[in-house]
Amino acid sequence: MAAVAVVCAVTLLTAPGVAHAAPAPPDTPSSSPSGSSGTSEGSGDSGDSGAADGKDSGLESVRKKLDTLYHDAALATEEYNAAEEKADKQSVEIVKLAQKIAAGQRRLDQLKNHAGAAAREQYRTGGVPRAAQFMLSGDPQQFLDNAGRVYQGQQATKNLMKELTGTQKDLAGYAKDASAKWKKLEEGRKEKASAKKRIEKQIKAAQKIESKLEKEERERLRKLEEQAEQKAQTAWLSSGVLKEINGRATKAGKAAVKFATSQIGKPYVWGAEGPRSYDCSGLTSQAWAAAGRPIPRTSQEQWKQLERIDIKDMRPGDLIIYHDDASHVGMYIGDGAIVHAPRPGRTVTIAGAGSMVILGVVRPDA
Repeated sequence: MAAVAVVCAVTLLTAPGVAHAAPAPPDTPSSSPSGSSGTSEGSGDSGDSGAADGKDSGLESVRKKLDTLYHDAALATEEYNAAEEKADKQSVEIVKLAQKIAAGQRRLDQLKNHAGAAAREQYRTGGVPRAAQFMLSGDPQQFLDNAGRVYQGQQATKNLMKELTGTQKDLAGYAKDASAKWKKLEEGRKEKASAKKRIEKQIKAAQKIESKLEKEERERLRKLEEQAEQKAQTAWLSSGVLKEINGRATKAGKAAVKFATSQIGKPYVWGAEGPRSYDCSGLTSQAWAAAGRPIPRTSQEQWKQLERIDIKDMRPGDLIIYHDDASHVGMYIGDGAIVHAPRPGRTVTIAGAGSMVILGVVRPDA
């Protein structure tokens, strides 16, 4: 039964995954050296198979090269996404600081007007000492009443000056914070620009390699990718891990899975988060946002911030993080499968959960 389950799962989960994540298939047999016996009992002419093996060997090298290029592009994409998310937060903070500065300036203007009025009032009284006012007053009780009001006025002036000084300090602090955030925002823009250059460079190099392949070679390359993914998925399932995975999706998890699977067929575009295209973390973050549970934008931050769980406790809606640099993420949908946005040139699809090197699993609705 276990063997049948493995075969069925492999048959169902042959959709192409992320190229950079798939391990290489077994080494193909090399062709016999020229002049040696290239046949064995029960075998036919080995010339054609030897040529095919030679072609596959060359295409396998191409596949590995493409893996590296697309992996580097994926890593740079997540760096770009992180810089963009950071810039968005800083922009919001700068706007809030600007609002505080505007409100503080209005309050400062009011305080200055009050302080000016107090100074003008003191000028009008001529600054006559209270003892002199008592001697000149014909009504001692009125003088005492006036003295009480004077004292209250002095306290009010003192408080006014204290608030005036405090408001000025607040404004200076807001301005300093805003300046620091503007500096960080500029640094973030440089980081984005640098990551964008690396992404475009890697993708351009990969596309250049693929453009040189004939149609038949491209199809064969696709099959080699699928074979590598099938091998990894088979090994994962053969470990018996699927027997231990029986978690049921929560209401939010079902909503996230529904959203993610409804995007199947849409193209991968680096930095995209819908609705027409996605990158890997753009898909997972938007799926969980649609389920009412906002999560970090990038796969690295999803790995850092969300609760980690054992694979055996995995349930639909959980996110599987791939590679030791957490550069890829897919959403587990059950039965040993994930939905994910693989890489440039591919579309959102279903693949085997074990078809890539798993770093760990995180749960958005823990």
